[in-house]
Amino acid sequence: MNFLPIEDRILVKREEEATKTASGIYIPDSAKEKPQRGEVKAVAKKVEDIEIGDTVVFSKYGAVDLVLDGEDFVVLKVEDILGVIKG
Repeated sequence: MNFLPIEDRILVKREEEATKTASGIYIPDSAKEKPQRGEVKAVAKKVEDIEIGDTVVFSKYGAVDLVLDGEDFVVLKVEDILGVIKG
C-alpha cells in the first residue's frame, strides 16, 4: 500500500470491533459501534506530534472511511484526533 496523506491528515487502521462483551454476551451486528481508536499507518508531512505506529483516539464523526488493498482504513484531519495513547 502506497498512500501518503496530504495537508494535515493521517491514515489510521481502526481497531477491530468487539464481538462480545467482557461478560461473554455476543453483540449483534446491528448493535455494534465502530471503535474510535486505531493505529496510525501514514502521516502527512505537515503533522508533527503524531507518528506511524501511535495509537490515537478520534472523533466519532471526523473519520472518512477508505478501502486500500482490501483493508479498511480511516483518513482523519489532525483536528479530529482527540489524543494519543502512549505505552
